[in-house]
Amino acid sequence: MEGDLMLLGVWGSPFVRRVRMALAMKGVDYVYREDDLMNKSPLLLELNPVHKKVPVLVHHGKPIAESLVIIEYIDEKWPDNHLLPVDPFDRAVARFWARYIDDKVNHAVWKALWSPPGEGGDAACEEAYGMLEKLEGLLKEGDKKYFGGDGIGYVDIAANFMAHWSILIGEEVTGVRILTEDRFPALCEWAKNFTGSSIGAAHFPEKEKLVPFFKAMLAAKSVPYT
Repeated sequence: MEGDLMLLGVWGSPFVRRVRMALAMKGVDYVYREDDLMNKSPLLLELNPVHKKVPVLVHHGKPIAESLVIIEYIDEKWPDNHLLPVDPFDRAVARFWARYIDDKVNHAVWKALWSPPGEGGDAACEEAYGMLEKLEGLLKEGDKKYFGGDGIGYVDIAANFMAHWSILIGEEVTGVRILTEDRFPALCEWAKNFTGSSIGAAHFPEKEKLVPFFKAMLAAKSVPYT
């Protein structure tokens, strides 16, 4: 193992999967420990007392929280196979779009997926569409396969929820389809490339496990809408 490295997470979290993708792309070995967010372990509360969330990466006994922060740490600690661009300006741009995805896009898409039509769903979808259009335009600049060019990078990993979770929830659980080929052809092609890649195939949660999990949430009306 590369030093003393442990990742605390939960299997279905796109934020945890971000970190697992980053570690895999770096070729770094680590110990993975599953937690339960319905009954948070004392270890999680000790390692992340501020947010009490996963993922938490522990390197040589020192905890690092928040998935994007963890990915940047991994990229700096193991500099081979860069996830962020090398050029400072391009790095700043990548950070901007990753933060936009976290602060705006994921929340809007999640809300739209679970909002019934006629009960605020139409407005929620329009809000999500407006944000996704900016990412659609970003991909179309230079006819990119991925946000960073020809290979999977930092922004793609940040956007993993859109590539996998949002599509499965819309098609298999709620029927609210946000990413459609007629409206977002570049994003749909990006999602196919990402999920069909070796890193995506190895690290996106299995449909057979993820869909029943969200169907149970829907049946129990336990989905947070905000």
